[in-house]
Amino acid sequence: MEAEIEVRENQAEDSRERKRLSETPPDDDCCPICFGSFTVPCRSNCGHWYCGNCILQFWNYSSAAKPCKCPMCTCKIVNLMPEASLHQQQDQDQEITEVLKSVQRYNLLFVGGARGFVQKVRELPLFIKRTFRALMDPDTNDSYLAEMRLFAMFLSIIYRATPFDFIPTGSLGVGRVFDFSAVTLVLILRLVGIYRRRRLMQRVRRLAAMESLQE
Repeated sequence: MEAEIEVRENQAEDSRERKRLSETPPDDDCCPICFGSFTVPCRSNCGHWYCGNCILQFWNYSSAAKPCKCPMCTCKIVNLMPEASLHQQQDQDQEITEVLKSVQRYNLLFVGGARGFVQKVRELPLFIKRTFRALMDPDTNDSYLAEMRLFAMFLSIIYRATPFDFIPTGSLGVGRVFDFSAVTLVLILRLVGIYRRRRLMQRVRRLAAMESLQE
């Protein structure tokens, strides 16, 4: 009986794998991001197809250290599955090879477990850069403030656990010093972001004025 159940499970798994390998983007559809024909098509775990580069760039500019949200259904994309035939073409096309590497890198970030943790550690500088960029965006919600305060709490715990005592905390205590520092950093970055946007808008207005005068 157990052998029969195992055979059925193996058959079901083989059937699912064959179905996955045969899946391709709809012929009459286009990438929802660039509205062009699919280039290195990848299917998200929610079932939507995108160009590999398009969905990765969307993630780069919309998230920091979090999974990309599907532009179609806002589901968190934790796994991108390239079209199966691409693996056979990657030796002949450098672009496909690079995109597949980036997709694999993305999947490892959110796979969980030890492999996901190791990949997150490797990508820590990139995460920090994206977090700072997000903090400078005036339209970013306040959830990053809470995350920065949690990170400051984590740093204060590590500081207390070490024998070092080089930060003058006075009567505040190391926890409050780290917390105030995190809040101050967020406020400074937000002000920098507002200033940069204001300068950009002024530049756009000047260019528009110059074009109107030339006409």
